[in-house]
Amino acid sequence: MVTIKDYKKRETKTGDDFFVLVLQGNVVPVKSKETNRMYFTSKTCTVASTFDEDTCKQIIGQQFPGDIVKVKTEPYEYALPETGEIITLEHRWEYHDSLLETVAENVIEEEEVM
Repeated sequence: MVTIKDYKKRETKTGDDFFVLVLQGNVVPVKSKETNRMYFTSKTCTVASTFDEDTCKQIIGQQFPGDIVKVKTEPYEYALPETGEIITLEHRWEYHDSLLETVAENVIEEEEVM
């Protein structure tokens, strides 16, 4: 399950505004590489929407099926918001709904009838 936690206003290359939803996944235990201690976290990602701002506000808290998964990418630089330190990443987090993939894989195209 994922939960809509927030929304953010973004701008297209042409200057038009749109809103993205901030999704948060399930809580998962993780072991720290530095301290070897366990802690809990959850992954987040953003997904574009066609909603106006009022609709985005109304759906905060709504849950639906799916997961947030790690997707490998070409290396890119990212500035950590807390410190401004620039690091290189080779992944991003994306929303994934396996049910939608299963449905898409099992769709049978109808042949055109004359």
